[in-house]
Amino acid sequence: MAGIVLHEVGPRDGLQVERQVVPTEVKERWIRALLASGLDIVQVGSFVHPEKVPQMADTDELFRRLSLAPGPRAVLSGLVLNEKGLERGMACGVELFCMGVSASDTHSRKNTGMGSLEAQQRILAMGRAAQEAGKKVQVSVQSAFGCGFEGRIDRTRVLDIVRAYLDAGLTSISLADTAGHAHPDQVKDLFGAILALGPVQATAHFHDTYGLGMANVYAAMGQGVTTFETSFAGLGGCPFTKVAAGNVATEDLVHGLRRVGLRTDVDLPALIDIAKDVAAFFGRDMTGRVHRAGPLGY
Repeated sequence: MAGIVLHEVGPRDGLQVERQVVPTEVKERWIRALLASGLDIVQVGSFVHPEKVPQMADTDELFRRLSLAPGPRAVLSGLVLNEKGLERGMACGVELFCMGVSASDTHSRKNTGMGSLEAQQRILAMGRAAQEAGKKVQVSVQSAFGCGFEGRIDRTRVLDIVRAYLDAGLTSISLADTAGHAHPDQVKDLFGAILALGPVQATAHFHDTYGLGMANVYAAMGQGVTTFETSFAGLGGCPFTKVAAGNVATEDLVHGLRRVGLRTDVDLPALIDIAKDVAAFFGRDMTGRVHRAGPLGY
């Protein structure tokens, strides 16, 4: 657990499901606070058609503004689904490209308009192209632990996608629990299996749909996973899955890590302030715990 990497996905995964569009200036304020908090990576947005996800219509503009930020800051990541998104990301300052394939054919078609196999071939080509351009690339397997439409996902489907990534030289790999179906024992099994395939830089992305998000985080840590994607205030959910529910809250994970002396460099009070500001903006209680209960002082 000594080298935990924190990847904040709230500005993308957290906001994409919200119907109330957040003004660019408000998003920028939140993201700049995240960049200054000591987190390692911040996902600014996704390059999708604005009619499908209106919340992401200002992604290019946000990258242009944030890429000019002076001084030390987190890496700026962005999600791309197709070649057009990759082209847009190249033009506006994306530093880490995130792209992936769903292990569920149904989810893949709803999310990208393509089946899993077609999406995989395109993602492999895009990942190689981004690497050749000198960019960092993280590839993912979405719906890796289950699908709201198809139910259980055969682990061999997940492992086959991971093998294809490794064969293409793409070694930074995320398993995403898009539907929130993961269980700690399943997490241990699947991450143990992919880490045995070769030199994988493993990332975990858990939703808390059924209350097991944080338990799954610690199960993944136990297998050697070092990078975790979380969202401020616990916001989030894929708009193209059956039941959209929030992510593990960034401030909750940071609070838990600090209790055992890890990631004390991250400004937890700043993360709590962001979560409270998000709750005030949307006018409702958020699913994160620590920003409501307050942090423990020991």
